[in-house]
Amino acid sequence: MAGPYPYPEPYPQQPRPPQQGAPQPYPGPVPAAYPGMLPPPVQYPKRGRKRVLWALAAAVLVAALVGAVVFATRDSGPAQTSGPLSDTSARTAIQGYLDALSDGDDEQIARHALCGLFDAVKEKRSDLALAGLAGDAFRKQFSRAEVMSIDTVVPWSANQAQVLFTMRVAPARGTSRGQEPPNEEEQAVAQLLIRDNEVLVCSYLLRTGSQY
Repeated sequence: MAGPYPYPEPYPQQPRPPQQGAPQPYPGPVPAAYPGMLPPPVQYPKRGRKRVLWALAAAVLVAALVGAVVFATRDSGPAQTSGPLSDTSARTAIQGYLDALSDGDDEQIARHALCGLFDAVKEKRSDLALAGLAGDAFRKQFSRAEVMSIDTVVPWSANQAQVLFTMRVAPARGTSRGQEPPNEEEQAVAQLLIRDNEVLVCSYLLRTGSQY
């Protein structure tokens, strides 16, 4: 057979797809995002001014209290120095203690050493024995001692203080021909307690390193 072979039927034409940019109708109605009417807006409570003012007032009050405590603590030192423990009362108490050591007054020495507990202690024999040893040791150093000056007073509290004082002492050995022993000055430290209008020497320590 010569010539082109005929196609039995014409090729059917396909419908063109809709253009991408053309809007297409949505099938059916679109439901709303929230059913019904929207609720009224929520009213958030505002921070009250009264609460802020009360907080500021409390902070100011706390700061004032702290300042008052610091001020009272800082001012308590000088008041104690010029309080019940004066230089005169300290000198009198220390001189009485030194006299008790020189004279061998064991009861008075023990009263000072017990620092306010003497009257409440029932058994005092051991305390009196220790007082006797302290007196013996002092008399082996000095034949007499006299407080010359109160050098400084360091308050520990309203009724306690540490005192540095200078005393004039005479050595216990003296001289072989009965001459008066020379006077020398020594510094010592005493811990004092004020109790019931009485000043007690709770401890005594020779400060300077001397030949004694």
